[in-house]
Amino acid sequence: MKLQPDRLDVQSILGYGAGWVGLGSQGVAEKIERSIVIGSRGEKFDWHCSRFDQLTEAHFDLLAETQPELVIFGSGARLRFAPPSFMRALMQNRIGIETMDTLAACRTYNILAGEGRHVLAALLIEGDV
Repeated sequence: MKLQPDRLDVQSILGYGAGWVGLGSQGVAEKIERSIVIGSRGEKFDWHCSRFDQLTEAHFDLLAETQPELVIFGSGARLRFAPPSFMRALMQNRIGIETMDTLAACRTYNILAGEGRHVLAALLIEGDV
């Protein structure tokens, strides 16, 4: 068996807690207190929603446009599933999606990004936690 070290040259999540995530890339750390999408290929953009009930199909269509191999949807402080119709563009483009609470999504993103996978983390950061 051949072992290879995890890649450290990708954007990663350095810390997280209720209402925030800490991002790091190339020696720069940033605390984020709003919903955000980050990717292992440097993608980073605001995900304009602050509550689960504000999510729409358009939020997920935006994720499909970046053509990742997998999307990890962090649904906030607890596990909640978006309606299947929201996933239409992802499914049509054969993009995998996994749903978990935001803290689990942070951990999973780091593992997959470190393996060199093209992964997006769509993290719902709720302001009123």
